[in-house]
Amino acid sequence: MSQVELTTLGKSCEFFNGKAHEKDIDVDGKYIVVNSKFISQEGRVIKRTKEQMFPLYKDDIVMVMSDVPNGKALAKCFIIDNDDTYSLNQRICCIRSKEFDTKYLYYQLNRNEHFLAFNNGENQSNLRKDDILDCPLIKPSKEEQRKMVAELDLAFSELEKAKANTLTNYKNATDLYKSELNGTFIRKGENWIEKKLKEIGLTQTGNTPKTSEPDNYGDFIPFVKPPHFLPNGTIDNEGSFLSEKGLKSARLFKKNSILMVCIGATIGKTGFSESPVTSNQQINALTPNPEFEARLFYFALTTDIFFNKIMHASSQATLPIINKSKWENLTVSLPNNKNEQIEIVKKLDLLSIESIKLQNKYEAKLEKLEELKSGILKRAFENELIEAE
Repeated sequence: MSQVELTTLGKSCEFFNGKAHEKDIDVDGKYIVVNSKFISQEGRVIKRTKEQMFPLYKDDIVMVMSDVPNGKALAKCFIIDNDDTYSLNQRICCIRSKEFDTKYLYYQLNRNEHFLAFNNGENQSNLRKDDILDCPLIKPSKEEQRKMVAELDLAFSELEKAKANTLTNYKNATDLYKSELNGTFIRKGENWIEKKLKEIGLTQTGNTPKTSEPDNYGDFIPFVKPPHFLPNGTIDNEGSFLSEKGLKSARLFKKNSILMVCIGATIGKTGFSESPVTSNQQINALTPNPEFEARLFYFALTTDIFFNKIMHASSQATLPIINKSKWENLTVSLPNNKNEQIEIVKKLDLLSIESIKLQNKYEAKLEKLEELKSGILKRAFENELIEAE
């Protein structure tokens, strides 16, 4: 191997900061705005602008400079593939170099440990220009760089095949459950009936308690938010808690209530609470009457059928929103016999459990594949570093 040089980004590369595009976003714009979401999603999620505030060129490397604590986007990189197509947003930097093969530099910079060390897990991580310029780099000859890129590309192509297979299996597990869930409420039976939510039980909308009053906090009534809804529909109550005294300012949803987000990007997200809870105005709740099997309505409200009803009835001037009056007048189909309701719940609960087990298995495999990819990169550049020293 030829002599390997130790250098820094500041010594070997040009660095540029992006510019703010917030006021110039235009769905019909010619240029793609390179922002954090664009990079973290590998170019799948885009915003456009008509004004190219900072032009990017083929083989530029762009990198995320800011992310939430323990986020996955900090220092994530992307290689620009075309001229006259992109414009660089603020808090994203552009790195250019004539001393490195582009792909080699990308492999070395992408989620580099030097940058990740600035994430303390508690505060927003913001990489400063000097932090980036100080990043140590290993620089062998261009020939050695290209040879290493070829080897890494081959290894990663096999990993990508494994990842694609795992994602397919994950999707199949999800689709199987959704297919049976939707089919249950499409097929129906001779004794099925259709009822409005308000005919099934008590419907309510959450409210925000007076958090400034110390008496509103204690160890009794959970105050839940949309992120507390788990994939199986149960509620993770490990959040802020309201005391019994807090009931004077917080609306109580009784046990066995179905909670649904009725505004914003997660509209339709649904949870089932086996114990009394409170919530804010984002959430509507249905507490079925005793003659019904309550959990049946958790499943009914998570079907594509019901979601389509929500979207059809919602106002979407800015964010989708459905008020309580419209929501409680939406209908669901159900068996008229409670024993049949119980049997359906047993079947769907079992299928949901098995589906989530499979999803967790495939998610763990995806994490292992990413760890393997990181390990390959780390070992490759550690060998280069040993050669340099």
